[in-house]
Amino acid sequence: MFYRPFHIDVCFLRGTTADEDGNVTMEEEAVFGEMLSMAQATRRCGGLVVVQVKRIARRQTLPANQVKIPGILVDLVVVDETQWQTYVTQYSPGYAGEVRVPLSAMRPLPLSPRKVIARRAALELFPKAVCNLGSGISTGIAMVAAEEGVLDDVVLTNEQGLIGGAPAMGVDAGAATNYAAMIDQPYQFDFYDGGGLDLAFLSFAEIDALGDVNVSRFGDRVIGFGGFINISQGARKVVFSGTFTAGGLKMDFTDGRPVIRSEGRNPKLVERVNQISYSAGFGRENGQEVLYVTERAVFRRGIDGLELIELAPGIDLEHDVIAHMGFRPRIADDMTMMDARLFMAGPMGLDVDLHRRPAKAGSPRLAALGAAS
Repeated sequence: MFYRPFHIDVCFLRGTTADEDGNVTMEEEAVFGEMLSMAQATRRCGGLVVVQVKRIARRQTLPANQVKIPGILVDLVVVDETQWQTYVTQYSPGYAGEVRVPLSAMRPLPLSPRKVIARRAALELFPKAVCNLGSGISTGIAMVAAEEGVLDDVVLTNEQGLIGGAPAMGVDAGAATNYAAMIDQPYQFDFYDGGGLDLAFLSFAEIDALGDVNVSRFGDRVIGFGGFINISQGARKVVFSGTFTAGGLKMDFTDGRPVIRSEGRNPKLVERVNQISYSAGFGRENGQEVLYVTERAVFRRGIDGLELIELAPGIDLEHDVIAHMGFRPRIADDMTMMDARLFMAGPMGLDVDLHRRPAKAGSPRLAALGAAS
């Protein structure tokens, strides 16, 4: 989508420390976001730039190479000594990059449909894969990777600008721990738009018979796309994840099998999506590989539309799958059962699986430099 430039009268930004000249550092922030870009755009329009910080420092005492918003762009500084780092976290040294958190401190997800889906999506990882974790159910992949001991074998990123480590879940989504780098969000999107992603893990609200995905409109409510389009268009492979139905879905897991106790009221695999956020046809033209992962079935985008390739053990195809879809998918000739380990408590041995797969080739230039040394 393309948007015409619009006039900005005022922007509200935040940092950690401002000096008396309005220079702002962000040493305790969980993300850099778009603070500099927003300040520049507002100044270009002749608007007012307001920055909230935790504290004020004397002029010329801040490390100059840590200033993220120069004072020449700042009009007003507001001090809030109680400023929280995120919506629900007052301060985490891990989010600020001050310390690296032991993997043992990252509590495993409880066994649930969300964990099953995150586990199945994680089976698509391979060594050195550069990935995006979209908001929602896909953020659980980081916790799965930590539990399985493979967090350092792949590169997980989020659109807010964190590279490596474990992107956070829930209301803290956007932050990360144990990351290798934090960059401004616009630069992260430059990387995504340039085709830097091997894998994009994204959530879905609706999928239709063609494989198109909706994340942006529900009836008369328009939620918006966020960074979904940039991420889904630029990745070599896209894995869409979500529960098969919504609104009251409850499941138990016994002996490597899911048991549906209460079906969700709202089907999510529909004949036609409410709004196309991802076009399967366009993805096919670009040669993208696409998977659609749920807790009971896995689909791929075939030539003519959605194709069922995996079914959870103990799940009845007609009663538990087809009956809750707005269309009948093609059943792949090579359809298999989903891995029983997905539905069991405790680590599933992903580290062994991952290390059996070929690694992504590294930078030829770096390899040459290594050989020369």
